[in-house]
Amino acid sequence: MNLDKLHPRFKSLIQRKALVDGYNDGVTALAGLIAHGRGEAYDYILGEKTLEHARKAITAAAALLLLSSRPVISVNGNTAVLCPADIVKLANVCDAELEVNLFHRTEERILKIEKILNEYGAKKVLGISQEKKITGIASNRKWVAKEGIYSSDTVLVPLEDGDRTEALVKLGKKVITIDLNPFSRTSKSANITIVDNVIRAVPLLIQEIIKLKKKDTEYTNKIIKTFDNNDNLKDSIVCIRDTLN
Repeated sequence: MNLDKLHPRFKSLIQRKALVDGYNDGVTALAGLIAHGRGEAYDYILGEKTLEHARKAITAAAALLLLSSRPVISVNGNTAVLCPADIVKLANVCDAELEVNLFHRTEERILKIEKILNEYGAKKVLGISQEKKITGIASNRKWVAKEGIYSSDTVLVPLEDGDRTEALVKLGKKVITIDLNPFSRTSKSANITIVDNVIRAVPLLIQEIIKLKKKDTEYTNKIIKTFDNNDNLKDSIVCIRDTLN
């Protein structure tokens, strides 16, 4: 497919092509393409830009990742094809583990995602060996790596499903999610919800982590203590309401 850079929907078309190519290559699931379309509808309403409420959540997420002792970034097929380079860079800047965790889990898909992340510089990718089970999850996402999500204190779950977020929170883990739908179970259950497109949010998260590394722990702790996820979700909903009005 030849994409014209002058096309008004060029960036959107690039994302769609990446997902379709990923599906044809056995990386993304068909359901992942549907989920992306749903998210893109919300992105239209949000103006396809990172708004102030999202920036506040990104700052809080950066602070939490830096203060965590065992942060883990959960990677699915969509994330792997949409922003693999940024995901690997994010893991490096916050010293987080990368773990492939899939709803439609096959060993072949996990290996393909692992290969993509390795090509972008990941030194270690967890997910093939998922010997621990998280209770309260009906799907294959209940299987996690012992040295990854199972032992984590904070999990970043971009493009997530709600039951796993709820289960992780019940286990006492802090959950950061990137979700364009502020009404989803994931958004409501997470400790920090970034209502933004993952391809915009992850680079900004990297930048914020680099900035906060220059600050002391007291400063970083204050960011987390003053952040309220419910208030932030309300702000995102107000933005949607104002757009529709």
